[in-house]
Amino acid sequence: MRARYQISEVDIILEEEIQAEEDTQRDKYLTFTLEDELYGIDIKVVIEIIGILPITAVPEVPDYVKGIINLRGKIIPVVDMRLRFHRTPRDYTDRTCVIVIEADGVLVGLIIDGVCEVRDIPEAQVVPPPKLKSAQNRYIKGVGRLDEGSKVVLLLDWEKLFNSEESELLESMADEDDAPQDKEQGGSDK
Repeated sequence: MRARYQISEVDIILEEEIQAEEDTQRDKYLTFTLEDELYGIDIKVVIEIIGILPITAVPEVPDYVKGIINLRGKIIPVVDMRLRFHRTPRDYTDRTCVIVIEADGVLVGLIIDGVCEVRDIPEAQVVPPPKLKSAQNRYIKGVGRLDEGSKVVLLLDWEKLFNSEESELLESMADEDDAPQDKEQGGSDK
């Protein structure tokens, strides 16, 4: 009976540590640019940020799915966010980055123009996105007001970036054993 009590004590301590880590990530967004617009994505889903790697094209996928990359032996599908948001395509530069996120249990690379910083944007500074008749802002969960005057950041709803069909496509392109690794392990292979 004593061993059972000790296990539940450990469970409580672990749960408290997990909650404390989640609290430190609350209201934190990785901000990045696409054209002249500033976007943010919840830091909890960001696995890592890398420079642009060679991309292998995959046939018969939507144009915004640029292909796959090999990141330390892991095959990860990459999506050009300019094309995803129907922006003008442009050549990749030395500022172009890939934000690797975990979306619905699958690692996906988001190609963006440049990373800015991690910003603390409290919920009180976030307003709902403008209501449009079309689904143009379905990827935006809110508009964050920044302290610097009239600047705003469009906060992405990472759960709505891809519908179920697109998620299945991206999952089929990724490694089968594509379980995200602990960030503290630095993403190294086992």
